[in-house]
Amino acid sequence: MHITHVNLARGFRGGERQTELLIKTLATQPSNCVTQTLVCRQDSPMRQHLHDVKGLSFLSANHQLAGHYRLGATELVHAHDAKGVHWAYLHYRLTGTPYLITRRVDSAIRRKWFTRQCYSHASARVAISRVIQRMLEAHQWVDTSLIASAYARLTPTAEAITKFRNSFPNKFLVGHAGAVVDRHKGQRVLLQAAQKLEHHAPDIQFIFLGDGEDADALKAESAQLGNVSWMGFKNNIADYLAGLDVFAFPSRNEGLGSVLLDAMQLGVPVIATNVGGIPDIVHDKQTGLLIPPNDADALASGIMRLREKASLRQQLAHGATERLNHYSPQAMAESYWHLYQTILG
Repeated sequence: MHITHVNLARGFRGGERQTELLIKTLATQPSNCVTQTLVCRQDSPMRQHLHDVKGLSFLSANHQLAGHYRLGATELVHAHDAKGVHWAYLHYRLTGTPYLITRRVDSAIRRKWFTRQCYSHASARVAISRVIQRMLEAHQWVDTSLIASAYARLTPTAEAITKFRNSFPNKFLVGHAGAVVDRHKGQRVLLQAAQKLEHHAPDIQFIFLGDGEDADALKAESAQLGNVSWMGFKNNIADYLAGLDVFAFPSRNEGLGSVLLDAMQLGVPVIATNVGGIPDIVHDKQTGLLIPPNDADALASGIMRLREKASLRQQLAHGATERLNHYSPQAMAESYWHLYQTILG
């Protein structure tokens, strides 16, 4: 079976990491006679990350109209992002090749004719969380499959963790990682919580990992806060996540939030907002703490609760670990492999 994956994103965020995870895991399955192609931009970071994957080739396409006649024979196209959906539909119109769509965001689908054509002609539609599945079903695509994202099997090094923590001696480290886009990830809510706790709990240090369009503005807004550190984008994110005492994720909207799975896999307790697909992962007081969105008081209170109760942190970390089998790369790949076979069968 030859599968063509399409992800035309310019940068590298959660959807691109999940695309990589799926490609890598499919390539290592001994029972799968599969070869793969990734259609992506010429400057996509995925090229470097996947260059040594056996049975994988690359096709350059910097927009939806590019690359169709250079692809060659393929049995199935898997669209992983919005532009990839358009590419897959156009390829279907040109060649008749069936395609499936993975929807990763919980924003409303545009009611444009072309968008509806793209989704209606797909052989399968996949949602990564229940909220996205319900949204697609509300558009009368009632056969939507639910296949969750996976944790990334991050592997930190003990020396790097120690070095990170030694940079903040005697501090309780609360961290956030993600694209620095406040309208999505809600970093300003976490900064407001930091402001509330700066003098009340001076041993708490807030660590921000990542980069994005709001980075400069948020750094300027928080310049007077001594308990906030901006550390930028890190390739070795595991070395930082694993050194945290708590992972805070105050998103305003979220398809699922796979970085929560990475924190859980590393044994870090999480506190997150009750929006989008996050409640699929974070079960309140079982696998983490859930708080209302846009509520800095609730976030600050939850962080203080976790700081004061080591037993609660251990309970949440243990509860999360017990449920992680459902979110392994192997489980995700097996679900997609079954769906591929069903489409082509």
